[in-house]
Amino acid sequence: MTMPVQASEPATARPAFVPDLRRTGLAARLSAEALGTLFVMVVGLGVPLFAVPQYNPMSASLAAGLALTAAMLAFGYLSGGHFNPAVTVGNAIAGRIGALDAAAYLGAQLAGALLGALTLFGVLRTVPKLNGTQTAFDTVAAGFDSRSVIQAPMAGVLLVEVLGAALLVAVYLGTTAGRNPAKAAAPFAVGLSMAVLLQLGQ
Repeated sequence: MTMPVQASEPATARPAFVPDLRRTGLAARLSAEALGTLFVMVVGLGVPLFAVPQYNPMSASLAAGLALTAAMLAFGYLSGGHFNPAVTVGNAIAGRIGALDAAAYLGAQLAGALLGALTLFGVLRTVPKLNGTQTAFDTVAAGFDSRSVIQAPMAGVLLVEVLGAALLVAVYLGTTAGRNPAKAAAPFAVGLSMAVLLQLGQ
């Protein structure tokens, strides 16, 4: 008589793009988060700042989405490819990352984004015919009330921001889940989601 043997957990149970903390040190993960966030920031903000629409028709939203896809493909195996505070908070709530690591990720993302913005600011300062860097940044920043083309109130803008962040986190968590047979396509799903959500926000 044979006894039933309980099936073991499949080797693919761990979500894709969630690093094995035993193999990847915190410093490497934080460096990946900072570098990936810097790349997304430079492309996502740099394209609308420097592109001439009639010669370069790629929208800023698509550029940012493609940059996020590339960053996830390049650095996701190290850090999990968050590159966004909302995604990190979502991973922490889902129990995929500890609170201390999540706080460190947020710091690394902030540092990367700040360095990317400062780099663009430095480049803009070298352009002789630009009246001011503040004017340049104002032209690409979506605002509210008097700074919005449609006079969108702050409540509406906040609602769109919260909705967009929630949907992006949902796509990330869903596509990187271990049970998802299409988890290898997670960078593309997250990048495309970012592109369409940015277009919605604009």
